[in-house]
Amino acid sequence: MDYIDSILKKVESRDGHEKEFMQAMKEVLKSLEPVIAKHPEYQENGILERLVEPERQIIFRVPWVNDKGKVMVNRGYRVQYNSAMGPYKGGLRLHPSVNLGIIKFLGFEQIFKNALTGLPIGGGKGGSDFDPKGKSNNEIMRFCQSFMNELYRHIGLNTDVPAGDIGVGGREIGYLFGQYKKIKNSYDTGILTGKGLEYWGSLVRKEATGYGLVYFMEEMLQEHDSAFEGKTVVISGSGNVAIYAHEKATQLGAKVIAMSDSSGYIVDKNGINLDTIKKLKEVERRRIKDYLEFHKDAEFHEGFQGIWDVKCDIALPCATQNEIALEQAKKMVENGVIAVGEGANMPCLDEAVEYFLANKVLLGPGKAANAGGVATSALEMSQNSMRLAWTFEEVDKKLHEIMKNIFKEAKKAARDYGVPGNYVVGANIAGFKKVANAMLVQGVI
Repeated sequence: MDYIDSILKKVESRDGHEKEFMQAMKEVLKSLEPVIAKHPEYQENGILERLVEPERQIIFRVPWVNDKGKVMVNRGYRVQYNSAMGPYKGGLRLHPSVNLGIIKFLGFEQIFKNALTGLPIGGGKGGSDFDPKGKSNNEIMRFCQSFMNELYRHIGLNTDVPAGDIGVGGREIGYLFGQYKKIKNSYDTGILTGKGLEYWGSLVRKEATGYGLVYFMEEMLQEHDSAFEGKTVVISGSGNVAIYAHEKATQLGAKVIAMSDSSGYIVDKNGINLDTIKKLKEVERRRIKDYLEFHKDAEFHEGFQGIWDVKCDIALPCATQNEIALEQAKKMVENGVIAVGEGANMPCLDEAVEYFLANKVLLGPGKAANAGGVATSALEMSQNSMRLAWTFEEVDKKLHEIMKNIFKEAKKAARDYGVPGNYVVGANIAGFKKVANAMLVQGVI
């Protein structure tokens, strides 16, 4: 479609150097061609022209002092992308790879992901090129306090509510919240999500993205007369998403045989012992290769990408963006994979997505399949607003229903626009229409 091509050309002229942002932009906009053709009011009101441009991009300096007394400086970001559906909502990522393009890509994806939850939250994202690995608790505390010294100016209960992402867990959220509370002299529990249970965090938040991924995938598998029961599963990553995807998939009768971190991957044909992974990663913060100290029959392989050579029925990429290229996709199809669920944001390159779909592999796209984390963050906001704390079972039930509804919406949109079973296009269309319709009724702002 000439209209969409013109939008992409304009974005590329401005932001062509931001490869992840352009990749996300092309993937979404190309799938919207039938929607724009059916709804000319979107083009007439410049919905896409407005949607591709963030409402606000904030870049700031983050100075902090390491344990040796040396002044260090990192760069901080917050992209407040779209507030048509509610206050900006999206995580903070701490990783050396963070740059403006990655934060924009994540924020753009977050718009549609948040809309799919059916909860009143807009899309945003933030973070820094700070690397928490190898840093002491005091260094991380000093960095987080400095980061919040600027971020506090731009967030609020009804403006922007950040959460955690890669490199930001309960420890970091605690330091961020403590500094916010000190600066503002206000105990605004809803200002950050992913908080500890000691200060009004939500049960299931730690498990939410992994559980939600498996709930979505189980719905998709059942739609195609399959299930996790009796299947072998490979999961990349070993953070919260990967750990709790393992836990829920195992509860549903699957066997997880491989996991990874940035140094490499382990294979345990007997099934990876989740208690050992939790001990290594959640308690001791060790490398995944140390799993072999406890399970002598397991194997460790250097380099994390080789994990996709491991034969399995279901693959759950939960590490980071662009970890599955065409080469890996071909190997996975050759090995008989039946379903891929994106636990990370955009873990599959476009050519890998196309190859999976062309070879009838069921694909759960990230903006739908990994929406459980932000959904439970929104449930945490609700509990904070009401000064209530729901039980684990209550939150888990709500999460399960949200993921079921997300699948139903993606399924319906795919069918309505002539691509039944293509949940990538279905999720894009379903999320986009919610946001576009909200933008229409709010005027040109």
